[in-house]
Parts: sequence; C-alpha cells; structure tokens
Amino acid sequence: MAEDNDAQATEQENAELSLLSAGDMLREAREQKNLALEDVAKTTRIQQRHLEAIETGDYSALPGRTYAIGFAKSYARTVGLSEVTIGAMLREEMDDQGHSAFEPEMSDYAPANPSNVPPRYLAWAAGGIAILLLAGFLFWRSTVLGPDDLMDEGSETQLADNDADTMDGAAKPAGPSPDAGGTVILTATEAVWLRIYDEDGERLFEKEMAVGEQYTVPADARNPQILTGRPNALTVTIDGAVVPPLGEADRTIKDVGVSAAALLARNNPGGSAANPDAQPVQAVNEAP
Repeated sequence: MAEDNDAQATEQENAELSLLSAGDMLREAREQKNLALEDVAKTTRIQQRHLEAIETGDYSALPGRTYAIGFAKSYARTVGLSEVTIGAMLREEMDDQGHSAFEPEMSDYAPANPSNVPPRYLAWAAGGIAILLLAGFLFWRSTVLGPDDLMDEGSETQLADNDADTMDGAAKPAGPSPDAGGTVILTATEAVWLRIYDEDGERLFEKEMAVGEQYTVPADARNPQILTGRPNALTVTIDGAVVPPLGEADRTIKDVGVSAAALLARNNPGGSAANPDAQPVQAVNEAP
C-alpha cells in the first residue's frame, strides 16, 4: 500500500509540473530568488513589458518568435533555469497558440550583453566634446583666427578697387554727396573684431564689436586706418550716408584709410574728395 501511495504522489506531482507553463516556471524561479521583475529587466536589458508577456504567456505582445525565445532563454539564465528546457517549452506553447510562423528562430540570438554596451557617461562625454568643438569653430569664425593671426604674411590688404568701376555704368542714386570733413561711423552688423590706428601706428581703438555697436572715427586723427578680417560685417557712413564696403567678404584688410577724405578718394579715384561731381552714395538714418 505504501508503494502505491508513493507512486500516486509522484504521478500527481508530475501532472502538476506538466501544467506549469514556461512563464510560470520562470516566475516561480524569480520569486524563489527574491527578485522583482524590474531586477530581471535591468540584468537582461530586456523591456519589463516583454518579460511580463512571457510570464503570462501573452506571446502576441512580443515582437516575434525569435525575440520571444531569445528573451525567455536570457530570463532563464538569470534565474538559474535551463535555457534549453525553457526554450523548448516556449516553442511548444507558441506552436499550440498558432505562433509557429511568427518568425524563424535564430539559434545564436541573445539579447545584448550589458558588458558590451558602452557606458552612458561616454555618450555624454562625446556630446560635450562636440559642443566644445562647435563653440570653438564659431568663435574662430567670428574673429578670423584672432588679431595676431590677422598679421600673417599671407593676409595682405584686400581693397575693393573695383567698387568705382562697378558703379561707373550704374545710375547714381539721389542724395547729397558726403563731405571730406564729415563724420565717419562704423556700425557692426555682425560680431566683428577690428583695430583702428593712425599713420604712426598708434592704436586708437581695438575690440570685438557686438551687433549694432558703433565706433566714431576721431575727426582729428592723423590718417586713421583699419585692420579687420571681416570688412563685410561693417557698415560705414559719412554724415549718415552709406559708402561702399571696405573690402570683399571675409577677406582680411589692413592699412585701409577710414577718414572721410580717404573713403571718398578711394571711391572716386582720380577725383577730388570735395568734388561736387563725386559719386553720390545712398543716405541712411544713423543708429541712435
């Protein structure tokens, strides 16, 4: 009788085990290790909702047969179960539920190994380096390598000698001709570094001007001249009348006169700065 009772108990135990699904076995093993589902998700780097779908047998919520079996095997390794056994049970259960054509399984599939994933701080470091490089480039671009580099041998004076030729055949806009003794104002339309000095090389003004900032050339300065890497970022006026640019875009200029007489003479070669027939320029309102 005792042997019959033992046989019946073993048979009943096997029957109960056969009723357990792969998800049930995984959940029980997890609970025996006092692990939360969130802990398994962090270890396997599998989304928690996918692990929940495996435990409940909701295979339709998984991305495919390949992924479902791969997730289950990784889960089994984490909780100390045989991944071969769990994988075989999962295949059978998916076949029974009609998921046999879900996707062909890749036997070598395994979720990403956390040790092979670059740490997050490396991504932040790379982003910070990229931002610093961009900021450095923008600063270099706005100053054209800075005042010292502007004096390189290759950075010779770039005068717009063809300004007057360009205007020869064009209609002259209406407006009074500026006077050779007029007030010259330089207005920055973009951030730009410049230096103003007299004929003896004495520095009258040097800084990086902000957008909208103005500088008035001293009327008593002896042949004031300019050095800058971005003449196109400056608007030059004589008594409120705009004169042609001091040079070509983003080409370094130096020793270019910025007195009213020098500007008028440059834009009217061969003529007098005070000549009433001098080429007129467009008048504009000065910035306050």
